Amino acid sequence: MTYVIAEPCVGICDTACVDVCPVECIHGGASPSELAALPPPERARRVERLQMFIDPEECTSCGACASACPVSAIFDEDDLPADWLHYRALAAAFFR
Repeated sequence: MTYVIAEPCVGICDTACVDVCPVECIHGGASPSELAALPPPERARRVERLQMFIDPEECTSCGACASACPVSAIFDEDDLPADWLHYRALAAAFFR
């Protein structure tokens, strides 16, 4: 099993989960310096779609990220709400 980041994180990209991951398998989003370099209209468009992803091949299912997530966006893949099941496929595609 692996953990999946779902909809509550889209556009938020809080990195509290990254800081606690023991295997550094959470990627995506954008760094503050990357966002600062964009013109405001482009920044707004990019931020609303930005999201973090957990590498399903590297995740050890320790659960540290889920506990640290301030927006409750991280779920064990078997516990993903039905409306957010597609986030599992999005994560897999991100790492292909």
